Amino acid sequence: MSATIRVASYNIRKAIGTDRRRSPERVIDVLNEVDADIIALQEADRRFGIRYAAIPPLLLDRQSGYKPVPLNVQTDSMGWHGNAIIVRKEAEVAAYDVLHLPCLEPRGATMAEVAIKGATLRVFGMHLDLSGLWRRKQAAAVIHAAAQGHALPTVLMGDLNEWSAERGCLADFARHYSFAPCGRSFHARRPVARLDRIMHCGRIRLVDSGVHESAAARKASDHLPIWAEFRLG
Repeated sequence: MSATIRVASYNIRKAIGTDRRRSPERVIDVLNEVDADIIALQEADRRFGIRYAAIPPLLLDRQSGYKPVPLNVQTDSMGWHGNAIIVRKEAEVAAYDVLHLPCLEPRGATMAEVAIKGATLRVFGMHLDLSGLWRRKQAAAVIHAAAQGHALPTVLMGDLNEWSAERGCLADFARHYSFAPCGRSFHARRPVARLDRIMHCGRIRLVDSGVHESAAARKASDHLPIWAEFRLG
């Protein structure tokens, strides 16, 4: 029996909106609107000092149907170098890991194997460098990590910081994965660039994809969330 799983990627900008106000409640409202089964978050922790989670865990628990994948690497943080994965509370996290990416400034990626709706999906979340050279090195590291271990349906997603249409790290990823045509997600007030991307392996079939452009999303962050639905089985 096949299952349709909805994934999303969202750079929440440490919960600071386009009005420059920090409002984790507003971000949670957007997450609930997107209504995905698995969501990769970028800039999920505050950047300086103690890296507190931008969305307090208790608030996420009380106001949403999501739970964070327990990366167990940083106290009081939700993610790893700002990268986090949240899943529906009924989902089972079969495995998780963090990736150390080659970088000049701290960068990382996260991985989770998530069992939901009778299927298991391996998900990688990432936020790549502003430098094209380092983006390509980081893409190579993620591609290598995704090729390890037992074969599973796999989705890679995040803020790739790539402004070109098909060059650089996009060309590197395209040799191994297909891109969901989600659309332009940055800047939230007037989207002009496809900085956020969702990619998938050939084991799953893309059903639909897009950008979530609600009034709340245009205020909650400078990025809009992107989403994709996949058929497994």
